[in-house]
Amino acid sequence: MKKILVPTDFSEQANIALKAAAGIARKSSAEIILLHIIDLPHEAMDMIQPGYDVPEIMFFKEHAEAKLTQTSLSEELSGLNVSQILKLGRTFDEVTEVAKANNIDLIVMGSHGASGFKELFIGSNTEKVIRTSNIPVLAIKGNETEVNFDKVVFANDFTEETAQGFQKIVDFLKLNGSTPHFLMVNTPNNFKPTHVAEELAHAFLKQFNLDDYEFSIYNDLDIEKGILNFAERVNADLIAMGTHGRKGFARLLNGSISEDLMNHSPRSIITFKL
Repeated sequence: MKKILVPTDFSEQANIALKAAAGIARKSSAEIILLHIIDLPHEAMDMIQPGYDVPEIMFFKEHAEAKLTQTSLSEELSGLNVSQILKLGRTFDEVTEVAKANNIDLIVMGSHGASGFKELFIGSNTEKVIRTSNIPVLAIKGNETEVNFDKVVFANDFTEETAQGFQKIVDFLKLNGSTPHFLMVNTPNNFKPTHVAEELAHAFLKQFNLDDYEFSIYNDLDIEKGILNFAERVNADLIAMGTHGRKGFARLLNGSISEDLMNHSPRSIITFKL
């Protein structure tokens, strides 16, 4: 991992996300790129022409540049390679565009904050950031001063179509010294006997040379309830999810299911494109 993008609105929640990113950066010697977006309405964007300064916009721009510099010099980032990007535009579009343009390996975001940043992880904006990004997205939730990834619950269907992207999750877990707890959720509409589920999962996991992991089967009414209830039972630090469009297990990130997981989980969530 070489580059971590951290969008910030300078709120408390964004600062918690920054601390999490700093911890990951120290383990991987990665660069942190701080991104602040002055989220302007379309009317204001139409006013901005090359060589033309809008006084109010310039005021916010100069203020944001000063805050970015102050943040980059904070104690949490001491000793790390930190750079800054300031953008004018629409928030969810700019996050994915900046990540793509700068070859980012991981996006770390607070799940809510001030200045409109809350909307990033509510409703269609959540789905747009995740669906349009081939880069893993880590959403930091809660108000703890430190974020741990000791116990990570990753729910999967353990089919071969998820194998290629699965390696990204394994690499992240190893980097952070996490104990992976792989989960298969049995629902009334997609039920597997225990011996079938165990055989399928362990055969799938064998190809990744994992030294230590746990595997559980959890029965619930639907997938998202199963993930949330199981994560609560084992007191997980993080929930990991994979998505690869609209097929198979990718239903997790479609429609109301993804909103339920993002909005109802008190735990941080990381998503990977499979």
